[in-house]
Amino acid sequence: MVLEPGPASAAGGGPRRRRSRLPGDDESAGLQEYTRLVLEAIGDSQDAVLVAQSLGAFTAPLVCEKASVRELVLVNAMIPLPGESPGAWWENTGWAAAQKAAATARGYSTEFDAETYFLHDIPPEVAADGENHQRSEASAAFESECNFTRWPNIPIRVLIGAADRFFPLEFQRRVARERMRVEPDVVAGGHLLALANPAGVADYLLRR
Repeated sequence: MVLEPGPASAAGGGPRRRRSRLPGDDESAGLQEYTRLVLEAIGDSQDAVLVAQSLGAFTAPLVCEKASVRELVLVNAMIPLPGESPGAWWENTGWAAAQKAAATARGYSTEFDAETYFLHDIPPEVAADGENHQRSEASAAFESECNFTRWPNIPIRVLIGAADRFFPLEFQRRVARERMRVEPDVVAGGHLLALANPAGVADYLLRR
């Protein structure tokens, strides 16, 4: 998601939101295509805030190398290293062991299912509305290398959902500290944070 500041006093005031629908189910579309689409959404803006959730963190540094981005916010993010692929990220970060340990400690299943890991804190009506928008993620993006040089020299914030079961809190904290030397912020909510806690996420994004 791209936020472009707007005057709060204007009708419907506040930041303008530009969303990119990424072709996650397209086997021919990797990170370079994702980057192209986000750059298209940013357009000629010189003051954009880029918000990237989960796998979107692999697209974010590629966009920041080519666009004028004022601030980057990573949400429940797969934070990459230069040259890493999303497919390699899981083992490189030790995700499986961390996810299993958190599930065992907190008493939910170690076996993945969407209800347990993604929908456990989503209002039923919101989850039902989202069923028609579900798409399988193709392998193309996971096989693409994130070929960026370094994280941009702009403000970068990392936001974690305290109840994220897919990327547990302490796992995310460790990855953010090790890979970005950033101390993450935490709000209530699970992996689908903007659906679980929309007000909390909105307040955080508007905080300067």
